[in-house]
Amino acid sequence: MSNINKINRIHIKDGHLIDPANGIDEVIDIWIADGKVQAVGTAPDGFTADQIINAEQQIVCPGLIDLSARLREPGHEHKATIASETTAAASAGITSLVCPPDTKPVIDSPAIVELMHNKARQVGQARLHMLGALTSGLKGELISEMLSLKNAGVLGMSNANQPVQNSQTLRHAFEYAATHDLTVFIRPNEPSLSKSGCVHEGSVASRLGLPGIPEAAETVAVARELELIAQTGVRAHFSQLSTARAAEMIGRARHDGLKITADVAVHHLYLSEIDIREYDSACHLIPPLRSQRDRDGLRDALKRGVINAICSDHQPHEPDAKQAPFPDTAPGLSGLDTLLPLVKRLADEKLLTLSEIIACVTSTPASILGLEQGQLSVGASADICIFDPNMSWFVSADTMNSRGHNTPFMGWEMHGRATNTLVNGQLVFTAIHD
Repeated sequence: MSNINKINRIHIKDGHLIDPANGIDEVIDIWIADGKVQAVGTAPDGFTADQIINAEQQIVCPGLIDLSARLREPGHEHKATIASETTAAASAGITSLVCPPDTKPVIDSPAIVELMHNKARQVGQARLHMLGALTSGLKGELISEMLSLKNAGVLGMSNANQPVQNSQTLRHAFEYAATHDLTVFIRPNEPSLSKSGCVHEGSVASRLGLPGIPEAAETVAVARELELIAQTGVRAHFSQLSTARAAEMIGRARHDGLKITADVAVHHLYLSEIDIREYDSACHLIPPLRSQRDRDGLRDALKRGVINAICSDHQPHEPDAKQAPFPDTAPGLSGLDTLLPLVKRLADEKLLTLSEIIACVTSTPASILGLEQGQLSVGASADICIFDPNMSWFVSADTMNSRGHNTPFMGWEMHGRATNTLVNGQLVFTAIHD
């Protein structure tokens, strides 16, 4: 992995540009200067490149935007840091990361927002965006100072994985967010139903004797939140859906006119409860891996546009966190390294075209967040991912760049890997070839 090279003028040559926002899907050159896209297709007059990147036989696309990535700093630096994870993101073609507010301390004050922004700027590897806490301390009792957080730079509000149990409090929070034109990000969960569950409530949970989380823990929460969204008019985004039924409910509500979007974590498009096998703690995830019917239903919802975006739901852990009886291990997986190849694999499997699937991690997340990134129009910030779609590699501790190696995809063969990543026109990652 390289340090940042302060090169001002770059010519990306002979790459296959896929820019869904602009309908481009062809071999075409790009010229970059002063952090911006200067031209696509025809060189600007008098342009002299400081560096030429030969992207022949490679895909050039907007840098990936990950809607959910926990970087573990502040508060859990023994797991990972902003420096380690933004560097890992750059090596995976991810140029923007969205951090949920459940850091320690919680992102419920402008000071925490500024602290994290400063750390990300010092590293300079990827853009770090934050969601502010919907309620103070994520306790679900007092509404946070949303306007102050918005002015500090958060892109939306969320209570992370801590449901607001009091419906009146949630209603007021939605009203306040709507007043300030803030999107609320919702991870739907009814705690009285999920309780201490650690896997999907089904045949695998019964066989392994593990406490289950029923489908209704997600769908009941979705039903409540949809009613409050309809009443308050807040703009809302549902995060990391895990059940086909919840996706159906959201699709129907959107058809009825609600301003809602939704994403799915990429692992829920591949794995199911069956992958837990004999207590594989790498598969201890919240929301849990669901049934094969749910997995297939989520794929169908993505194909039909009911689910708009794909995220990694990155949650790196130290090795000890996964070495205990299954219910006592820490939930979550390390997902930055595998996001790009798993997304590309969906196109290889003909679920969507490559352009459509790239939109799910570029232009659509940018639209949800209100960002200018995610597209490569002339004048846009030059946040770019260049990847070799045919590069074959195996997931292992040696091939992962995140500090967390907790992944259920360990040992899987992947096809596709970033070779160059640019953020604001600066080359932040170049693959080292043997």
